[in-house]
Amino acid sequence: MTSQYRTTSGRVRGREPVGGVTAVLGIPYADAPFGPRRFRAPGPAPAWGGVRDCTAFGPISPQSAELPGAPVWRPGDEEILGVNVWVPEGADRLPVLFWIHGGAYTFGSSAEPGFDGAALARAGLVVVSCNFRIGFEGFGHVPGFPANRGLLDQLAALRWVRDNIASFGGDPGNVTVAGHSSGAGSAVCLMAMEPARGLFRRVIAHSVPGVFYAPELAAAVTARIAREAGVAPTAEGLLSLPPAALVAASDQVAAQCGTDPVTPVHAYDSVIFQPVVDGEVLAATPLQALASGTARDVDLLVCHAREEAWFLHAVGAIREVATEPELADVAVALDLPPHVLDGYRNLLPDAPALDRYLALFGDARFAAYTSRLAEQHARAGGRAYASRFDRRRGPARPWHTADIPFAFGNLDATGAGFLIGGTPDTDDRALSERMRHAWASFATTGDPGWPRVTTSAQPVKLWAVPDDHLVPDGDSALRAVWRDVPFDVLRPARPRAARARLG
Repeated sequence: MTSQYRTTSGRVRGREPVGGVTAVLGIPYADAPFGPRRFRAPGPAPAWGGVRDCTAFGPISPQSAELPGAPVWRPGDEEILGVNVWVPEGADRLPVLFWIHGGAYTFGSSAEPGFDGAALARAGLVVVSCNFRIGFEGFGHVPGFPANRGLLDQLAALRWVRDNIASFGGDPGNVTVAGHSSGAGSAVCLMAMEPARGLFRRVIAHSVPGVFYAPELAAAVTARIAREAGVAPTAEGLLSLPPAALVAASDQVAAQCGTDPVTPVHAYDSVIFQPVVDGEVLAATPLQALASGTARDVDLLVCHAREEAWFLHAVGAIREVATEPELADVAVALDLPPHVLDGYRNLLPDAPALDRYLALFGDARFAAYTSRLAEQHARAGGRAYASRFDRRRGPARPWHTADIPFAFGNLDATGAGFLIGGTPDTDDRALSERMRHAWASFATTGDPGWPRVTTSAQPVKLWAVPDDHLVPDGDSALRAVWRDVPFDVLRPARPRAARARLG
């Protein structure tokens, strides 16, 4: 008989168990954020009678992306705020892992094949994932409406977990929020948000992007999108556009960044939606919040890939840079002090300009910020653990996103072959098992299995094949390059001296 579960909105029916795990998919956790609810904070999910069939993923947030094996958004899809739950047989007060997907705050969904939670559920967790508003619907500036609506959706999904997960055999008092890339950025934003306090005990954050917008930059992005769409950048003008029109206009603005960037940074990185430090939904950047000790009661496990930006280059997501003058221009656009560029020349003296650019850009965008979060959290009295994905096999690089199929145990999922560089072998499968065990151990006890970061040292677990190893003070030379580099809230271009030092 198909498993049934009770939620605060009504009963739901999941799929037939497979391998001892039942998947319950597309459960609404909030009302559809369209019509009169568009651009507003999420409202409560409507109740239903009888037993709702939850055997298929629900609709995804408006976007133009069509990802391998995943559903696509179609105009008219509205009930996009849904959660998915993977329940192992006999679950009873198990730790809960709450997954937030990545995708540059612009694309992706919880239904991507690589995010199937069955293998992690078999490791002893109840796994939850959610869809939330992305792109303009989730992060675009709309005058008079809340910023960071995607974060508010995630907050609502966590409240759903608090109120409902016990019915699925999960422990609402032992929730770990996990995410990768913009999903990791969302996870650490939740650490900084007062309303999220008490909804989770731990965070797993892989490849955290260190970019956050000031309100005036979010407004400038909206002005550019509105101009592209032919409307005024007002609530009335933006509400007059259907989601598909805003997706198309946003895509056009992103595509034009190479020749007409919103800020100098956007000439190299065309991601135009980021969390906004608005003083309300997000009062401070995650780095500020962690450094202040605001989240010291939340355990933190971070990871980054050794060669983050090689993936972005391979998929054409960042600008090509192949000469020394161009590399110098990148440092200026990123507002980096001269010693950073000199540091990469010293660290990689024989590398071509492209390789030094990719190393610098990947560290600037992900690795340095991720490591800084762990350092600041430990300094403020929190428990933090650091790791790095270092698996290399043949031409396969340890690049952005390659770690996620390993951590989820989905090495054979549609699309995983490109991320991991081919067909997995026995060493890969053993690495995947070790990473799943570390996630499950951390979610259960707060200890992934290696020493934590302290104020005097940053031991780093290196995930590799055939064997992992621990570096007592990982990448100390690289961290020295970044030690005094601030991570500022990004604003419209203005002189360096006028920018606030925030991290």
